[in-house]
Amino acid sequence: MEDLLRIGVVTTTHGIKGEVKVFPTTDDVKRFKKCDEVILITKEGNITLHVESVKYFKNIVILKFKEFNNINDVERFRKCDLMVTRDNALPLKEGQYYLCDVPGAVVINEDTEEEIGKVTDVMETGANNVFVIETKEGKEVLFPVIPDCIKKVDTKEGIVRAHVMKGLIE
Repeated sequence: MEDLLRIGVVTTTHGIKGEVKVFPTTDDVKRFKKCDEVILITKEGNITLHVESVKYFKNIVILKFKEFNNINDVERFRKCDLMVTRDNALPLKEGQYYLCDVPGAVVINEDTEEEIGKVTDVMETGANNVFVIETKEGKEVLFPVIPDCIKKVDTKEGIVRAHVMKGLIE
């Protein structure tokens, strides 16, 4: 399990007072209002920052950090990931999980109880996520994360229960 969870990516600066525009990568964009501390991943290293203000404009979040008051201070943060620790992450509801916790999970065929393979990656698409699974034979297959296919994800046990829809493995 990863200790840091990405909630956004800094796209550019906003104004001259040290604000940045952030493209959110979280399901709950309003989570920024509840966020006091974030970690910015830069080439020079990680920087812990404290959120002073949050504004929303279309699909972008505009953040002001207490540590910076000038555009020149934040220009270097373009394309940097904005992270939170698990302690500062939003609590999960029943049946929810963090995508970063899925890779490495064993995929079990719900009908036969046989192991299909392991999740190696999660592709985030516009319609639904897709689990990339390496079968025991070394073949890569794609399973859409939809209720008809992925029946249960248990990240604590590292198990994904799946219904193998026609054409997914052949």
